[in-house]
Amino acid sequence: MMDNGKHMLARALWTLVGFCLLPAWGGAPAEDAKAEFRWPEGKRVAVSLSFDDARASQVDVGLPLLDKYGVKATFYVTPRNLEKRLDGWKEAAANRHEIGNHSNSHPCTANYPFSSKNALEDYTVPMMERDLDSASAEIERLLGVKPVTFAYPCGQKFIGRGVDVKSYIPLVAKRFLAGRGFRDEGTNDPASCDLAQALGMESDGLTFDEMKTLVSAAQGRWLVLAGHEIGKPGRQTTQAASLEQLLKYAADPASGVWIDTVQAVGKYIQARR
Repeated sequence: MMDNGKHMLARALWTLVGFCLLPAWGGAPAEDAKAEFRWPEGKRVAVSLSFDDARASQVDVGLPLLDKYGVKATFYVTPRNLEKRLDGWKEAAANRHEIGNHSNSHPCTANYPFSSKNALEDYTVPMMERDLDSASAEIERLLGVKPVTFAYPCGQKFIGRGVDVKSYIPLVAKRFLAGRGFRDEGTNDPASCDLAQALGMESDGLTFDEMKTLVSAAQGRWLVLAGHEIGKPGRQTTQAASLEQLLKYAADPASGVWIDTVQAVGKYIQARR
Protein backbone atom coordinates (compact mmCIF):
# COMPACT_ATOMS: atom_id res chain seq x y z
CA MET A 1 0.00 0.00 0.00
CA MET A 2 1.26 3.48 -0.86
CA ASP A 3 2.17 5.54 2.23
CA ASN A 4 0.43 8.87 2.84
CA GLY A 5 3.29 11.06 1.58
CA LYS A 6 3.68 9.11 -1.67
CA HIS A 7 -0.10 9.04 -2.12
CA MET A 8 -0.28 12.83 -1.78
CA LEU A 9 2.60 13.28 -4.23
CA ALA A 10 0.91 10.99 -6.77
CA ARG A 11 -2.35 12.93 -6.48
CA ALA A 12 -0.47 16.21 -6.85
CA LEU A 13 1.29 15.02 -9.97
CA TRP A 14 -1.97 13.86 -11.56
CA THR A 15 -3.45 17.27 -10.73
CA LEU A 16 -0.54 19.07 -12.36
CA VAL A 17 -0.74 16.87 -15.45
CA GLY A 18 -4.41 17.76 -15.68
CA PHE A 19 -3.54 21.46 -15.60
CA CYS A 20 -1.23 20.95 -18.53
CA LEU A 21 -3.77 19.02 -20.61
CA LEU A 22 -6.97 20.95 -20.04
CA PRO A 23 -7.70 23.91 -22.34
CA ALA A 24 -8.17 27.34 -20.82
CA TRP A 25 -11.72 28.59 -20.25
CA GLY A 26 -13.24 30.08 -23.37
CA GLY A 27 -11.72 27.43 -25.64
CA ALA A 28 -8.26 28.98 -26.01
CA PRO A 29 -5.30 26.57 -25.75
CA ALA A 30 -3.55 26.52 -22.37
CA GLU A 31 -0.35 27.70 -24.08
CA ASP A 32 -2.09 30.90 -25.20
CA ALA A 33 -3.21 31.66 -21.65
CA LYS A 34 0.30 31.11 -20.31
CA ALA A 35 1.78 33.39 -22.96
CA GLU A 36 -0.08 36.32 -21.43
CA PHE A 37 2.10 36.11 -18.30
CA ARG A 38 5.85 35.95 -18.74
CA TRP A 39 8.51 35.18 -16.17
CA PRO A 40 11.68 37.32 -16.23
CA GLU A 41 14.50 36.67 -18.68
CA GLY A 42 12.50 34.08 -20.59
CA LYS A 43 12.29 31.67 -17.65
CA ARG A 44 9.59 29.03 -17.99
CA VAL A 45 8.73 28.34 -14.35
CA ALA A 46 9.10 30.08 -10.99
CA VAL A 47 10.14 28.13 -7.91
CA SER A 48 10.26 29.33 -4.30
CA LEU A 49 11.89 27.31 -1.53
CA SER A 50 10.37 27.86 1.90
CA PHE A 51 11.00 26.33 5.31
CA ASP A 52 8.99 26.61 8.51
CA ASP A 53 9.54 27.03 12.25
CA ALA A 54 13.12 28.42 12.33
CA ARG A 55 14.58 24.99 13.02
CA ALA A 56 18.27 24.61 13.87
CA SER A 57 19.05 22.45 10.82
CA GLN A 58 17.96 25.31 8.58
CA VAL A 59 20.78 27.41 10.03
CA ASP A 60 23.35 24.63 10.26
CA VAL A 61 22.70 22.79 6.98
CA GLY A 62 20.28 24.79 4.85
CA LEU A 63 21.82 28.25 4.86
CA PRO A 64 25.37 27.15 3.93
CA LEU A 65 23.95 25.04 1.10
CA LEU A 66 21.75 27.82 -0.25
CA ASP A 67 24.54 30.39 0.04
CA LYS A 68 26.90 28.05 -1.83
CA TYR A 69 24.65 28.32 -4.90
CA GLY A 70 23.62 31.92 -4.35
CA VAL A 71 19.95 31.01 -3.95
CA LYS A 72 17.63 32.94 -1.67
CA ALA A 73 14.94 31.09 0.26
CA THR A 74 12.04 32.07 2.49
CA PHE A 75 12.12 31.08 6.15
CA TYR A 76 8.85 31.31 8.08
CA VAL A 77 9.79 31.77 11.71
CA THR A 78 8.21 31.92 15.13
CA PRO A 79 9.88 34.34 17.56
CA ARG A 80 10.46 31.69 20.23
CA ASN A 81 12.49 29.50 17.87
CA LEU A 82 14.16 32.51 16.29
CA GLU A 83 15.77 33.48 19.58
CA LYS A 84 17.39 30.05 19.98
CA ARG A 85 19.76 30.71 17.05
CA LEU A 86 19.51 34.47 16.76
CA ASP A 87 23.00 35.10 15.39
CA GLY A 88 22.41 32.61 12.58
CA TRP A 89 19.12 34.20 11.65
CA LYS A 90 20.66 37.67 11.72
CA GLU A 91 23.22 36.41 9.22
CA ALA A 92 20.45 34.89 7.08
CA ALA A 93 18.61 38.21 6.98
CA ALA A 94 21.85 40.06 6.17
CA ASN A 95 22.40 37.65 3.26
CA ARG A 96 18.96 38.64 1.89
CA HIS A 97 17.09 35.45 2.63
CA GLU A 98 13.46 36.28 3.29
CA ILE A 99 12.28 36.08 6.90
CA GLY A 100 8.52 35.58 6.96
CA ASN A 101 5.85 35.42 9.67
CA HIS A 102 4.72 31.98 10.86
CA SER A 103 2.61 33.33 13.75
CA ASN A 104 3.62 33.92 17.35
CA SER A 105 2.23 30.76 18.95
CA HIS A 106 1.77 28.38 15.97
CA PRO A 107 -1.94 27.57 16.49
CA CYS A 108 -3.30 24.50 14.70
CA THR A 109 -6.38 22.31 15.02
CA ALA A 110 -7.37 20.82 18.38
CA ASN A 111 -7.13 17.41 16.72
CA TYR A 112 -3.34 17.61 17.02
CA PRO A 113 -2.16 16.86 20.58
CA PHE A 114 0.64 19.45 20.39
CA SER A 115 -1.84 22.26 19.73
CA SER A 116 -4.82 21.08 21.81
CA LYS A 117 -4.25 23.92 24.30
CA ASN A 118 -3.67 26.50 21.56
CA ALA A 119 -6.31 25.37 19.09
CA LEU A 120 -7.67 27.30 16.13
CA GLU A 121 -11.13 26.09 17.14
CA ASP A 122 -10.85 28.28 20.25
CA TYR A 123 -9.53 31.40 18.50
CA THR A 124 -11.45 34.60 17.80
CA VAL A 125 -10.63 37.28 15.25
CA PRO A 126 -9.04 39.61 17.86
CA MET A 127 -6.93 36.72 19.20
CA MET A 128 -5.60 35.91 15.76
CA GLU A 129 -4.93 39.56 15.00
CA ARG A 130 -2.85 39.82 18.17
CA ASP A 131 -0.97 36.64 17.32
CA LEU A 132 -0.06 37.81 13.81
CA ASP A 133 0.86 41.35 14.83
CA SER A 134 2.91 40.36 17.87
CA ALA A 135 4.95 37.94 15.74
CA SER A 136 5.71 40.60 13.15
CA ALA A 137 6.67 43.11 15.81
CA GLU A 138 8.97 40.66 17.57
CA ILE A 139 10.64 39.51 14.34
CA GLU A 140 11.28 43.14 13.41
CA ARG A 141 12.68 43.85 16.87
CA LEU A 142 15.03 40.86 16.75
CA LEU A 143 16.18 41.05 13.13
CA GLY A 144 15.40 44.55 11.95
CA VAL A 145 13.24 43.26 9.08
CA LYS A 146 9.47 43.46 8.80
CA PRO A 147 7.87 40.25 7.49
CA VAL A 148 6.19 40.70 4.11
CA THR A 149 4.73 37.21 3.65
CA PHE A 150 3.10 34.65 5.94
CA ALA A 151 2.82 30.86 6.16
CA TYR A 152 -0.30 29.34 7.73
CA PRO A 153 0.71 27.00 10.59
CA CYS A 154 -0.18 23.44 9.55
CA GLY A 155 -1.60 24.99 6.37
CA GLN A 156 -4.89 25.62 8.21
CA LYS A 157 -6.78 28.84 7.54
CA PHE A 158 -9.79 28.78 9.89
CA ILE A 159 -10.71 29.90 13.39
CA GLY A 160 -13.71 28.88 15.49
CA ARG A 161 -16.11 25.93 15.45
CA GLY A 162 -19.24 24.86 13.62
CA VAL A 163 -21.54 27.68 12.55
CA ASP A 164 -19.06 30.17 14.03
CA VAL A 165 -16.10 29.08 11.87
CA LYS A 166 -14.40 31.95 10.02
CA SER A 167 -11.54 32.14 7.58
CA TYR A 168 -8.61 34.19 8.74
CA ILE A 169 -7.35 34.65 5.18
CA PRO A 170 -8.74 38.25 5.19
CA LEU A 171 -6.56 39.05 8.22
CA VAL A 172 -3.52 37.77 6.36
CA ALA A 173 -4.48 39.62 3.16
CA LYS A 174 -4.62 42.94 5.07
CA ARG A 175 -1.17 42.46 6.57
CA PHE A 176 0.93 40.59 4.05
CA LEU A 177 1.75 40.43 0.36
CA ALA A 178 1.18 36.67 0.38
CA GLY A 179 0.07 33.81 2.61
CA ARG A 180 1.45 30.34 1.86
CA GLY A 181 -0.45 27.12 2.44
CA PHE A 182 0.94 23.64 3.07
CA ARG A 183 0.42 20.17 1.59
CA ASP A 184 -1.61 21.60 -1.27
CA GLU A 185 -2.03 19.55 -4.43
CA GLY A 186 -1.04 21.98 -7.12
CA THR A 187 0.91 25.03 -8.20
CA ASN A 188 -0.05 28.67 -8.61
CA ASP A 189 -1.34 30.27 -11.80
CA PRO A 190 0.44 33.66 -11.79
CA ALA A 191 -2.35 35.29 -13.78
CA SER A 192 -5.15 34.43 -11.37
CA CYS A 193 -3.92 32.99 -8.05
CA ASP A 194 -4.96 34.59 -4.78
CA LEU A 195 -1.66 35.58 -3.19
CA ALA A 196 -3.29 35.54 0.25
CA GLN A 197 -3.72 31.78 -0.08
CA ALA A 198 -0.87 30.72 -2.34
CA LEU A 199 -0.55 26.97 -2.72
CA GLY A 200 2.45 25.31 -1.08
CA MET A 201 3.57 21.75 -1.86
CA GLU A 202 5.55 19.72 0.67
CA SER A 203 9.24 19.14 -0.08
CA ASP A 204 9.94 16.97 2.96
CA GLY A 205 10.84 13.41 2.00
CA LEU A 206 11.07 14.03 -1.75
CA THR A 207 13.87 12.71 -3.91
CA PHE A 208 15.45 15.00 -6.47
CA ASP A 209 13.64 13.15 -9.26
CA GLU A 210 10.32 13.82 -7.53
CA MET A 211 11.20 17.49 -7.08
CA LYS A 212 12.24 17.74 -10.74
CA THR A 213 8.96 16.14 -11.80
CA LEU A 214 7.04 18.81 -9.88
CA VAL A 215 9.11 21.54 -11.52
CA SER A 216 8.63 20.07 -15.01
CA ALA A 217 4.87 19.77 -14.51
CA ALA A 218 4.65 23.39 -13.34
CA GLN A 219 5.74 25.02 -16.62
CA GLY A 220 4.34 28.54 -16.84
CA ARG A 221 3.32 28.44 -13.19
CA TRP A 222 4.73 29.11 -9.71
CA LEU A 223 5.79 26.15 -7.59
CA VAL A 224 6.18 26.93 -3.88
CA LEU A 225 7.92 24.15 -1.97
CA ALA A 226 7.44 23.98 1.81
CA GLY A 227 9.65 22.03 4.20
CA HIS A 228 10.93 21.85 7.76
CA GLU A 229 14.22 20.21 8.73
CA ILE A 230 17.06 20.13 6.19
CA GLY A 231 19.48 17.22 6.30
CA LYS A 232 19.56 13.44 6.16
CA PRO A 233 16.31 11.57 5.48
CA GLY A 234 13.95 11.67 8.45
CA ARG A 235 10.62 12.93 9.72
CA GLN A 236 9.63 16.34 8.32
CA THR A 237 12.97 16.63 6.57
CA THR A 238 13.85 18.01 3.17
CA GLN A 239 16.82 15.91 2.17
CA ALA A 240 19.95 18.01 1.78
CA ALA A 241 21.19 15.82 -1.08
CA SER A 242 17.93 16.28 -3.00
CA LEU A 243 17.94 20.00 -2.32
CA GLU A 244 21.49 20.39 -3.60
CA GLN A 245 20.63 18.54 -6.80
CA LEU A 246 17.66 20.85 -7.29
CA LEU A 247 19.87 23.90 -6.77
CA LYS A 248 22.34 22.59 -9.35
CA TYR A 249 19.52 21.89 -11.79
CA ALA A 250 18.02 25.37 -11.36
CA ALA A 251 21.44 26.97 -11.88
CA ASP A 252 21.59 25.57 -15.42
CA PRO A 253 20.08 28.18 -17.78
CA ALA A 254 18.69 25.35 -19.90
CA SER A 255 16.32 24.38 -17.07
CA GLY A 256 14.33 27.60 -17.50
CA VAL A 257 13.86 27.86 -13.74
CA TRP A 258 13.60 31.17 -11.91
CA ILE A 259 14.22 30.38 -8.26
CA ASP A 260 13.60 33.15 -5.73
CA THR A 261 11.80 33.99 -2.50
CA VAL A 262 8.04 34.02 -2.00
CA GLN A 263 8.29 37.78 -1.55
CA ALA A 264 10.23 38.33 -4.79
CA VAL A 265 7.94 36.17 -6.92
CA GLY A 266 4.83 37.55 -5.23
CA LYS A 267 5.93 41.13 -5.93
CA TYR A 268 6.66 40.25 -9.56
CA ILE A 269 3.19 38.76 -9.96
CA GLN A 270 1.51 41.68 -8.23
CA ALA A 271 3.32 44.26 -10.39
CA ARG A 272 2.34 42.58 -13.68
CA ARG A 273 -1.36 42.08 -13.18
